[in-house]
Amino acid sequence: MPRMSIYLGVGAIAASATMPAVAAVQTLISTVGVADASGRATIALNFLNVGDAVQHFELPPRLVADLAVGDRHTAVTLERIGSATPQTLAAGSFVRADYSASLPNGADRATLSLASGAAFALSLPKAGRDAQLAVGKPAAPLIPAHDPSAPVVVQQSFNSARADTGNAFLGNLSAYLPIYAAYGPGTSTAAKIQISFKYQLFGTAGATGADRSWIDGLTFAYSQRLYWDLGAKSAPFRNVDYNPELIYIVPAPVRLTGVAFGGRGGIAHESNGRDGTASRSTNYVYVQPMATLPIGDYKLSVGPRLWTYVGNLSDNPDIAHFRGNTGLFAEIGQDNGLRVSTNTRLNFASGKGAVEAEVSYPINRWIKSLNLYVFGQGFSGYGENLLDYNRHANRLRIGVGLVR
Repeated sequence: MPRMSIYLGVGAIAASATMPAVAAVQTLISTVGVADASGRATIALNFLNVGDAVQHFELPPRLVADLAVGDRHTAVTLERIGSATPQTLAAGSFVRADYSASLPNGADRATLSLASGAAFALSLPKAGRDAQLAVGKPAAPLIPAHDPSAPVVVQQSFNSARADTGNAFLGNLSAYLPIYAAYGPGTSTAAKIQISFKYQLFGTAGATGADRSWIDGLTFAYSQRLYWDLGAKSAPFRNVDYNPELIYIVPAPVRLTGVAFGGRGGIAHESNGRDGTASRSTNYVYVQPMATLPIGDYKLSVGPRLWTYVGNLSDNPDIAHFRGNTGLFAEIGQDNGLRVSTNTRLNFASGKGAVEAEVSYPINRWIKSLNLYVFGQGFSGYGENLLDYNRHANRLRIGVGLVR
């Protein structure tokens, strides 16, 4: 993995102490390296204590940075690799920790900066070739001056009354399916909200090569889809689908041809939590290989999906007739631009199925620092939700997304 030393300040954070003392912990980048042209960078940070001793200093699980390419800005999350326990940081000492961040391909120059304003300049990797991160002139002083009279400032990865300290495994939690809220009038499910996450059960998130074990791919995932009838009296949720999964994820290393092969498979449960005639429930086992390749500044991903239903289907015994057991995922887009994805499913025997398309675009391309996506969605076919698995519907919605 190409690496280079970058002794350059990217910001300052301070850790609180249990005694009334002045403490200031500053963050320095020690090294930056990327393994391949996928743009996943490993960033080594040094947390240097230039004040009094800090008791129970804990490495932040995440730091948010701004990546500027020309006049375009994108929020980049630096995620800590591995767990950490609170420790005492003596005056003048430092502790090192590795973080990872996803950086886009195809740009010549970029600037990465923290909320404090400190930054550094670098060259992003070109698509389809080994990534080489090159450092330009520092955009911030090496070590900001420390004012002994300044109060202690605590910077958490999330600003809230309850600090996210003491959660050693928070780095194993990540996005899974898109998270969004979208609205389209004229139907009984005018609004749709989707929440989704996954959690790596074993090992360290982001580990690669010899640091990764085969069992690290075992993952728990959960998605929830809420269908909201905003046009009805009291605006009830017409249906809510709950979808936990136990899956195995195969990482996608980039081959010499530039194509990355990976995939996932597992067992999933889906139900709507209702009783009586409105009850719906199903279990299925699936497998989905995935291939991703660069096309200019874009990435194309394709993944066929096969599944079979298992267990009790008494709530919806003919669900396979309408929802099928084969599907295809296809997506093309940029990390920092337009992205279009489609999901299809089909029963070849009955000819029934569905197609769902999603399009998204980062709002911060228009409004700086607004970390949302414009999100559009269209659906046509059977079974958008479990309650209506045997009903044909057409939906068109637009809204905002947090994850795509």
